[in-house]
Amino acid sequence: MTGPLVPFREIVLKVHSRCDLACDHCYVYEHADQSWRTRPKTISDEVIFRTAQRLAEHAKTHALPSVSVILHGGEPLLAGPARLRRICEELTAAFEGVAELDLRIHTNGLQLSPRYLDLFSEYEVKVGISLDGDREANDRHRRFADGRSSHPLVLKAVELLRQERYRHLNLGLLCTIDIENDPRAVLDALVELDPPLIDFLLPHATWDEPPPRTDGSRTAYADWLLAVFDRWQEQGRPVPVRLFSSVLSTLSGGPSLTESLGLAPTDLVVVETDGQLEQVDSLKSAYEGAAATGFDVFTHAFDEVAAHPGVRARQLGLDGVSETCRSCPVVRSCGGGLYTHRYKSVDAVDPARAFDHPSVYCDDLEALVRGIEERTSASAVPAAVADPAELGAEQRDLTRTALAVLHSDLDGLGGDHWAAAWELASTVEGSEGGSRGLDEALAHPYARSWLHDALSAVHEERPGAGRVAWRLSSYVAAAVVRAGLDLAVPVAYRDGVLALPGLGSLRIDGPRDDGTAQVRVTDDGFLVRRTGDGRQGAFERRIVRGGAAGRDWLPVRRLGGGDAPGSAPRWVLDDLDPYRDCFPARPAARLRQDEADRLGAGLDRAWARIAKRAPRHAAEMAESLTTVTPLNGPAPGEPSVGRHGYGALGIRPDDSAEQLSHALLRGHRRAKLRALLDVTDLYAADGSWEHRTPWQEELVPFSRLLAETYERVALGAFEPHYLDGVPQAIETLERAAELTVSGKQLLDLMRKEV
Repeated sequence: MTGPLVPFREIVLKVHSRCDLACDHCYVYEHADQSWRTRPKTISDEVIFRTAQRLAEHAKTHALPSVSVILHGGEPLLAGPARLRRICEELTAAFEGVAELDLRIHTNGLQLSPRYLDLFSEYEVKVGISLDGDREANDRHRRFADGRSSHPLVLKAVELLRQERYRHLNLGLLCTIDIENDPRAVLDALVELDPPLIDFLLPHATWDEPPPRTDGSRTAYADWLLAVFDRWQEQGRPVPVRLFSSVLSTLSGGPSLTESLGLAPTDLVVVETDGQLEQVDSLKSAYEGAAATGFDVFTHAFDEVAAHPGVRARQLGLDGVSETCRSCPVVRSCGGGLYTHRYKSVDAVDPARAFDHPSVYCDDLEALVRGIEERTSASAVPAAVADPAELGAEQRDLTRTALAVLHSDLDGLGGDHWAAAWELASTVEGSEGGSRGLDEALAHPYARSWLHDALSAVHEERPGAGRVAWRLSSYVAAAVVRAGLDLAVPVAYRDGVLALPGLGSLRIDGPRDDGTAQVRVTDDGFLVRRTGDGRQGAFERRIVRGGAAGRDWLPVRRLGGGDAPGSAPRWVLDDLDPYRDCFPARPAARLRQDEADRLGAGLDRAWARIAKRAPRHAAEMAESLTTVTPLNGPAPGEPSVGRHGYGALGIRPDDSAEQLSHALLRGHRRAKLRALLDVTDLYAADGSWEHRTPWQEELVPFSRLLAETYERVALGAFEPHYLDGVPQAIETLERAAELTVSGKQLLDLMRKEV
């Protein structure tokens, strides 16, 4: 088995191997593996010490920031307060200065008392309690050996844990599902106890010993859980439910939140009371010795266990599930189910194949994932997927957020100049018209390029990283000019040039000179002034709004269009901004006026072609595309999209009108897809599968097939032959496991476009 070793971040420490209940669904006592009969009842001092040392050594070797240790059984409270204190002391001492220690205990709660909870409070041991619902539900399985109910004692433990002095220790409730119980009543009973978390667990079963099913229903467990989900939704999701949160997370492209679902590699190992190191405990449901590794804490390091074939099999992610599961669209959410639930003894002659099956709950898991998706897809999809205006707003929010993060991360590194510019930005923000002016200045596509470059410089601790802060004053000055505010703005200039984003640039000094000048609005434009300081002479220049280029002033120009209906948009031709180098191709030098005029005429003709053949795309483009930048290098008709900055497009300035038509359509779609990926996950686990493209018979990752299909849909409105193969591509994408709920919404919109 290949792949890097996955260190253990979670340890189940069996502190007592017996229990004071006789639950008939318990995998430890009632299933195939009966090794508990030969184990010591209580963990010894030597096992405690060796476990603590081995685990701290493992954490240090892998530089783990934290490790969770779950005290388990049997019933761990039967070990008694003195033994539990010894465990906490040894583990705490071993981890001192090595890693953070997260101690937990899973208990049936019968023995819980202030004596235990005071100890747990001392060592911050979080407490999870097993409870299957109301009395009727809990009594179905969780009884004493003589048949008595355990429910009153469990409720007493839960109420004790809810007391103010112990509330911080409350980990939540673990509920094993029984489909004979009323799902709504079970949830109501658990929610009434106000736990911080509810964890629903499928009863352990295999293909040899399948779970009971009402009327033989293939989806009985999904139906039960979906009834719980519906009730949970009705109640306004009053308590986090781990199983539901995990499915919702993976549907949106996020990680799994539980070992029983998802493709994340397992990072758990079990230490038995005799020091034996075993795989995940639920394997005891499969067959005698299924969890065994042959290792122990006395003679083996945890790394040796991590390399065990059985452990590695649960760390392979997608490669560790069956072929059936790998081709299933919901595999990212269900992960093939819990490893134990895949066991089928017909293949036991080859242990590696005995678990090479879908889960015995396969139909339930698929129905559960699809049921949750159907119930939540509308609310889970960001409005930006369907609404171009909302996408633009989301992009502006991202820019504002990046600016706030830069301000926080600079933490004084920007010096007095940044502090003054930030304070002035706040003044502009609060003035009449100033907020809009600042929005317009920051909406300039290359603002995000500057912010990302600045953040990278600060995070990478580049020499002179604080100098990136100079740019903020330029945006504040641009905002003041746009809003016509009566404010004097000190603006830093670099290499002799004062840049006002989206407006133009002014040569003040020589190419190696830096300094500060003042910008102030006038009746017909703005004034730039710098007083002499001994080293530099005085400078003053009045810029007329909309004025032509002069000896030292280069304005940002506008191309094409006019006010007549159907005219092309008035796009900004930005061949000045120093952060326009965010494209894969190299920015061209500033165009001569005749070159700019030719480009503008070409864009007008290209726009007329698009507006005639693909009017909907033209309308959307007019709303979102604001800036074009000439580039050197792209192939004819091939646009370039920057790393950041929704609204900008890089093009060849000498393309024909026909080539510009294709470049605008392609570029707009690429920019929009990139912007969507900034605000939502359209897919996850990209590259885990390959898909065939209908137009080239080539195997490509999901991201490429989606991008090409999305682009072809737009081009197809312009030239229909581009739609050849698009319906088949959309069908392939819809069946793909990588797709998220947001991605499905995008595909629905693409179908409507076609």
